[in-house]
Parts: sequence; structure tokens; C-alpha cells
Amino acid sequence: MISHPVVRALRSSVRCWRHRAVLGAALEASDVGSWRRYSTPGMEEVLARVVAPLPSYETRDKSPPPPESNSLEFMHFYRSLDREDRLGFLSKLSQDFGVDHKTVSELAVKLLDTQLRDPATVLQAEDRLRYNLTPRYKQLLSHISRVEGGVKFLVDLRADLIEIISSKASESAHIRDLNGTLKGLLSEWFSVGLLRLERITWQSPCEILQKISQYEAVHPVRNWTDLKRRVGPYRRCYAFTHAAMPGEPLVVLHVALTEDISDNIQSIVREFTNLDSEEDVNKINSAIFYSISSTQAGLQGVELGNYLIKRVVRELQGLLSQYRKEGRGSDLLSEQEWKEVEQATDSTPGSPAVDSLRKLIVTGEWTRSERLSGVLEPVLMRLCAWYLYGEKRRGFALNPVANFHLQNGATMWRLNWHADTSPRGVANSCGIMVNYRYFLKETSKNSALYLQNKVITASEQVLGLVSQYQKNSKL
Repeated sequence: MISHPVVRALRSSVRCWRHRAVLGAALEASDVGSWRRYSTPGMEEVLARVVAPLPSYETRDKSPPPPESNSLEFMHFYRSLDREDRLGFLSKLSQDFGVDHKTVSELAVKLLDTQLRDPATVLQAEDRLRYNLTPRYKQLLSHISRVEGGVKFLVDLRADLIEIISSKASESAHIRDLNGTLKGLLSEWFSVGLLRLERITWQSPCEILQKISQYEAVHPVRNWTDLKRRVGPYRRCYAFTHAAMPGEPLVVLHVALTEDISDNIQSIVREFTNLDSEEDVNKINSAIFYSISSTQAGLQGVELGNYLIKRVVRELQGLLSQYRKEGRGSDLLSEQEWKEVEQATDSTPGSPAVDSLRKLIVTGEWTRSERLSGVLEPVLMRLCAWYLYGEKRRGFALNPVANFHLQNGATMWRLNWHADTSPRGVANSCGIMVNYRYFLKETSKNSALYLQNKVITASEQVLGLVSQYQKNSKL
């Protein structure tokens, strides 16, 4: 609560502010009068008719919504105005149909008078003041968003406000407040949970493709062939859309899927593979986000691009992971290793060799062939190293035994080939076993690194095998 002297001082200040506000409003009204030469006949009548009064605090939840015709009339009238008349119209809307400053001043004084009363009374006074700080036009904007084409209309209206402010056609504080109010509403309506991620392809509607071409602001699209390539093999184009603005991409992201990280933009926007070629997932190691464009000027300041990038990253990670899981797994072995497997199993290249190898590993029959065992040793050792070191669950080792020892500060020290050649050992881990070594002076540090930063302490042998896996698997 606030002490009596402070309350009296604040009350006096508020009253002084109220008198100054009345004088300031009168002065600003005289300034705005200069815009009235742009007034269109009926402007005042239209606003008085379509901007409903703010319901009283007591009836705020009981008042019926204004008719839809109010919103439609506002939209139709605004679209009929030229640029200068729109400025006058928005100036009048923002000043004459905003916050009732006189009522707010009175409620502020009443709030100060309640400071020594019970909390319920104070909270109700605060809520009453908060409610009356809502501009009258905010209710109209909310209702416009519910009619067909209303959200797009408001996005375009805010684009006009941004242009007015940036060009200094008006420096009215009321115009800036109208812009801030509309930005807040648009931020709610275009929150990430309400946006839809769409991949744009050559099969997308022609209207969408044409807008993608027109909106590209970073690397202009030269022609239809250029556009076709940008949505073709080894390329991705994604956009956020909204149900209230069908057929309108809000922000567009172009991605190049490459084998290496490109060192120049020409290799991305000028050089393409054949339009009819099929993607080889094993040649995709990098995703280059080379262009992102916001398409709606009225959504300036509404965070969309950041969310789009994050969504596309997750989308590509999942997609490429799925492709690799559905593949035949040939990238797990080098070409030379596959040749040796084919020779050792007397199988032909391709799927027969994969099927033969899968059968031999499942049955454990591979252990009976010294030649095949020698071929598979480097393969299985690096796969095992990656499983223990690289496969994670919530950032920690997926293997429960590994997770236990690493939490306790052990070092993943050595993988051992043919360490358990019993039928169970071969079936469970192809006979491979791992040593976890405890260096007593380092266990506390290792444990903290793992638990806090999810860093696994491993030996050079293990890290070398992990490196071999990464190189051969092209993940």
C-alpha cells in the first residue's frame, strides 16, 4: 500500500496531468485540423457510425457485438479513399476514437484513493482502469479480423501506418499508438502456433508460384525456368501461411541441399543439376539457407522469419533421417568394403549383398568365416563406437550401461573385438565389449561435464572410431 503523503502527492500530480492533457489535446486538435482539408465528405459520419462506444465496465461481458456491417462499411470506405484522405481518416480515428483520457484520469485518482483499502477493492480498481485504457477502435479492429478478408485488410492498413510514420507524413502520437495497438493484435493472430508450414513445389498452384517469384527480395528470379529449378531437385522452398489469408505466403525461405558448405552464392543461384534428376540423399550433407523474404509490409516487427528457419531445420533433419532409415544402408560401408563383402558372400552387387550380410549377422554365421570377420571388424567397431558415443536420448547416452558409468565419471576407454564370442555375446553385440575406466582424480570433473554439459569423456581409440563412422556414413 502507499502512504498518505505519497497518495496526496500522486493525486495532485494526476490532477495536474489531467489539466495539461486537456490543453495538449486542444493544441493537437488544432494541428490535426491542417489535415481536414483532405477530409472526404461523410468521414466523420462513417466513423461515428462504425466505431461502437466502449461498453461500460459493468456491462463489458453482456454487450452484444456490433453488426458485421460496421466492419464491412469501414473496409469499403477506407479502400475508396486516396492516399491523403487515408491519412486524415486514420488521424481522426486514432485521436477521436482512442482512449478516453478524462475517464482514465478520474479512475487513476480513484485507484490512489483505494490504496489503504482491502486487496479486492484495489484489484477491482486496477482492473477498471486497465479496461478503460483500451482504445475504442481496438474493438473495431478485432471485429474486422473476423470478416472475410479482414485480416489481410488490417495487414495492409498497418502497412499504410508504417509508411505514414517512416515518411513523417504525420508525427502524431495517436497515429503511433494506433500502429502499436494493431501490431499487438497482429502478433497474437500470427503467433507461431497458428501458422502453417508449406513446402512450395512445381506442383503448387500457379498463383502461389507467381507470388514466390514476385516476393523474392534477395536473389531475384529471372524466369520460370529459374523458378522451377529453385523448387526442384536439391532445392527446397518453404513458406508460412495463415488460414485467414489463403493463398498468401507470409515469409518465404529458399534452401539449397549440397554435399559441402558452399563458398559462393553463384554456385547456388546460377548452377543447378538437371531438372529431371533424382536426389541422392547420400550426396546431401549441408542445407544452405540462402534467401528469406518477408512478403507483407504490414507484418513488420511481427516475428516470423526466426520461427520459419527453426521449423525448416527440424523439417529437414526429420526428412533426411527418414530417407536414410528407408535406404538400404549402403553408406555404412565404403565401396571397397562392399566389394569385399560381395566376394566373401559370393553375392552380386546391390540388394543381394545387403540381404546376405543382414542374414549372416542375424544368425551369427559370419563368425565362422575368418575372411568375412576381417572385413566386418572395422565396420562393426565404428558402428558400435557411434552407438555408445553418438546415439543420445535427451542429450545423454542412449545405452543405459554407458549412461550409468558416464554419470559416475568414467572414461569410455576401449572397444574390444572378439571380447565375448559366446552365442549370447555374438547375438547381443557381435562379440564386442567396452571398457569404462575410472581415473579417480578425474571422475568428479568427468561427471560434471557429462551431467551439466552432456559431454562424454572418451579415449583416442573411441574418438577415432567415431570419426571413421562420421566419415563413412556421411551423416
